[in-house]
Amino acid sequence: MEYSVKIKETTRELTKREQILFCDITNTNKLNDIEVGNPIRIKPVDYAILDVHNEYLKDRQDFEQYVIIDDTGARYVTGSQSFFNAFKNIWGQMDGEPFEIDVYKIPSKNYKDKFIITCSIV
Repeated sequence: MEYSVKIKETTRELTKREQILFCDITNTNKLNDIEVGNPIRIKPVDYAILDVHNEYLKDRQDFEQYVIIDDTGARYVTGSQSFFNAFKNIWGQMDGEPFEIDVYKIPSKNYKDKFIITCSIV
């Protein structure tokens, strides 16, 4: 198996079509591409954690991707653990109540000239 994607966790039971949609991240908005100082606003309604295996990569062949779907149906993806930790904390505390987040990129405190992605509730 050279490349595979499996859903590890979702917010709810998904239809077959939704499972395929979540796993296909080729046509999603990449949160890693946002610009420093230019946050984006998302109103999340679903998320999924994907287990990805890619034998074509040299360093890390197994990793997670996080897919967020907003209220318009737009999909966002990142592998940023810092983003997902902040997002999951907000999601859990909101307990199903609608909310919006700003997603932004900030300088890393640990690595010079590197950035992290995170989010805050609006």
